[in-house]
Amino acid sequence: MTSISIVYFSGSGHTHLMAEAFAEGASKIADTKVQLFRITGEQIHNGRWGNAEILGALNQSDAIIFGSPTSMGGVAAQFKAFFKAFIDGASSIWARQLWKDKLAGGFTHSGSPSGDKQGTLLYLAINAAQHSMIWVGAGEMNQNGVNRLGSYMGVMGQSVPDFSGTKAAELESGDRLSSLLYGERVANATKKWKNAN
Repeated sequence: MTSISIVYFSGSGHTHLMAEAFAEGASKIADTKVQLFRITGEQIHNGRWGNAEILGALNQSDAIIFGSPTSMGGVAAQFKAFFKAFIDGASSIWARQLWKDKLAGGFTHSGSPSGDKQGTLLYLAINAAQHSMIWVGAGEMNQNGVNRLGSYMGVMGQSVPDFSGTKAAELESGDRLSSLLYGERVANATKKWKNAN
């Protein structure tokens, strides 16, 4: 049995929908356990993130997928607080390299086709590299609505912003399919990586 954790922040709900699609795709691969962990503002106290249950699950996972909306060309502040929690102090996850050789990947969403989303994916990938994780890219060509934004570092999604706050979050069908296929890809890669070691 391989274990994949998806940890993400979602403000308006779009990144949450991407996380759900990723989980659906990963769950299609036999003997794969998928867990979703949503970062919330309530988990952050005095600027520091903390949730022992999530931390324990991440440490036990074979792969961790990170998701954040792109805001001003980078990850959301809540997600940055989550990442920062793992590098503070000599006993931190980073200092002890507890995530070394786990597989990693990422996804993001914003209101414009570009929105500098590449900056968010690079931030996620660099943090994974700092933890000595193995990054898995998206791996789908830009065709038939899949990977419509042309991202190979991870999955990008885009929806026209609704500033009225009255419309429920929706995911463009190609972005949902891209997330689903990425889930399958990461689950297959995780199984191969685990069986090889």
